[in-house]
Amino acid sequence: MRIHRAGAGYALDEPGGFLGSGFFVAPNWVLTCAHVACEGEGGEVAVVYEPAPGRGRSAVPGQVVATLPDGAAPAAGNWPAPDLALIRLSEPVDHECVYVSERPAAYYGDGKVLYAGWTEYGGQLQMLYGTLSVEGTIGSWSADVQMRLGENDLPYGVSGGPVIDPVRGEVIGIVKSRAHHARGGTSIGLEQLRTLPVPAEPLAAEHDDLYQAVFQAHDRYHRDRQRHPAARRHTWVDVQSQLGARPGRTLSPDERVQLLGRLADLPPPASTRSLLDILESLPDFEAPLPLPAPRGWRDGLGALYESARDDGALDLVLGYAVRVIGAERPYVTPRTPAAEEALWDWVRRAGERLGARQRHVLNRYWSKERPTHRPGTVRPYPSPAQPVVLVELEQRHWDPERCDWSVTVAPLGAEARRLTGADEVPLTELAERLTAPLVEAFRQSDRPGRPAVLQVAVPYRLLGRLAVDDWRLGPDAEPVGALRQVVLRCKDRDRLVEDDPFGDDDPFGEAGEAGEAGEAGEGGEGDGAGPVAVDPFELEEERRARWRWLHRHRAAVEVLDCDDGLRGPVPRLEELRGLSHATVPVLCQFGDDRYEDDAAELARIVRGGFSVALWRSRRGSPEAVCGEFHRGTFDEIAGPPSAHQLPEIVHDLRRKLRVGQPETFWAAGIALLYDDPHQPLPGAGDLLEAP
Repeated sequence: MRIHRAGAGYALDEPGGFLGSGFFVAPNWVLTCAHVACEGEGGEVAVVYEPAPGRGRSAVPGQVVATLPDGAAPAAGNWPAPDLALIRLSEPVDHECVYVSERPAAYYGDGKVLYAGWTEYGGQLQMLYGTLSVEGTIGSWSADVQMRLGENDLPYGVSGGPVIDPVRGEVIGIVKSRAHHARGGTSIGLEQLRTLPVPAEPLAAEHDDLYQAVFQAHDRYHRDRQRHPAARRHTWVDVQSQLGARPGRTLSPDERVQLLGRLADLPPPASTRSLLDILESLPDFEAPLPLPAPRGWRDGLGALYESARDDGALDLVLGYAVRVIGAERPYVTPRTPAAEEALWDWVRRAGERLGARQRHVLNRYWSKERPTHRPGTVRPYPSPAQPVVLVELEQRHWDPERCDWSVTVAPLGAEARRLTGADEVPLTELAERLTAPLVEAFRQSDRPGRPAVLQVAVPYRLLGRLAVDDWRLGPDAEPVGALRQVVLRCKDRDRLVEDDPFGDDDPFGEAGEAGEAGEAGEGGEGDGAGPVAVDPFELEEERRARWRWLHRHRAAVEVLDCDDGLRGPVPRLEELRGLSHATVPVLCQFGDDRYEDDAAELARIVRGGFSVALWRSRRGSPEAVCGEFHRGTFDEIAGPPSAHQLPEIVHDLRRKLRVGQPETFWAAGIALLYDDPHQPLPGAGDLLEAP
């Protein structure tokens, strides 16, 4: 991919504004040279990339958030080593990531490397790649080692591109400079990113440390890409399995990404010193510690490769992993205990290849050091009473693409009253038609520091169709979801409970016609396709009991439609009713363009007595991996002490998404059903005419 000046107004394949090359090192993170990135103005650049071969190029804005060395660009001459920059994309996009080696580039011996980048040729920007020879190093082992590269030309523009180990298919460095009077140039090892500033305060979350945030996201990405069964593109593991190359022959490519992904599910080391203590405690660890010192779990694993270069290193790797499980944590999340168990499961399975004595030692150490499950940290969210603005929508049965609407205000300390309403509005024009009434409603309801919550009550068939949080109340206004809490409610829950229009025994809702027939008593013969008989009063009592439990205890997230990326049916009604009262249902695969049953799945959840549920829209990105979404919902939704905080948590995520904080990009397209059974919707009646 390429780095351009921001907002230059040039065609994507023309040289105007072109600064240099770069590559995606983690989801929504770009690595390039500092002298390339800092040619942009105000730290703003444009990143031009191709999501996948043949899909065409796109441009997305980016912000330079770190340079090495830190500080202003030099007045003249070359930018000093290590000359690295991290660019954070300002919005989430679908893209591939390179695989970055865990091993320092200095461990790479003499031989050939590959490089790639962009340059101007014949008045157009062209991709360039080739081989270079490693001809030695510049500098000392203790500071800013650069590899000298030769035997090929490095034209203008390729700076910032990746340098790749052709045997292992790993990025080991970045093209820094080209030689002025000879062929070739220099590259910097990516381990120099370990010198990014360490936060002065103890970590409270992964994103508090930029280095950990980028590389843990990198390792989870490659693990999750390998798990994604619907992806058609080859993964790094697929290619490496064909090459047959393994570092030290200890781990297969798949074992390697699975181990790194599990390590990245854990909070990072409490400090570099604590990581070094783990390495030095390994009885068979003999290699000199690399510089810069290991900083993340992946760095420690990379250091082990040089201690034993044959299959005998497996006990070393597994001993390291077990010590990581029992390590001191700078913080914990609700997922930490499960991540520890998952890593131990991997160790136990891999340990079956060890001898009896080694297995015994491993299990004895695990029994001694096994961590106790510690509670996750809880972010305090105030939950004062909030004013409410309610939008109610009613579809027209004879024209479901049009609706009637009304706006009701419920200020604090005053009775709710309907402000205005209208009919015959196409769904596509709804946001525009609601702009003036909502602006007035918010003006009447907002208080200093307490903006009104926007509740949108819709028929169950519209629950997932309207991106309400993206509504803009004016041409230059921010999305309403970034400005205030926005939640959805189900307007026709009673009809849904009584009628079961989809036929609940059809797991994907594909028997919608049978379900409609079932309303008239004509369910399927012998196949259970007709509606399930339920007592509406019993379901309503279950709904109230679930609501009370969720607002007095911690939630338990349950992803209902996804198993490591593979879509599955939402459980049938009786299975849903059997879930614990602490359950918050989550849909991961909603709107992935492969199925047309989203309304049925949401309807089944509502019918099952759930008033709180979460989903994300995947429309337009069917190959997006879902590991970060699972992880994010578990940590954010199961973290607070009760569901009172969920509307504010979702609002906080949307606000951070809007300002481009990448640790929240997993939440793009998120929607929240939050339908308080103790706040019934106003009774049906004639809508008021709009003024």
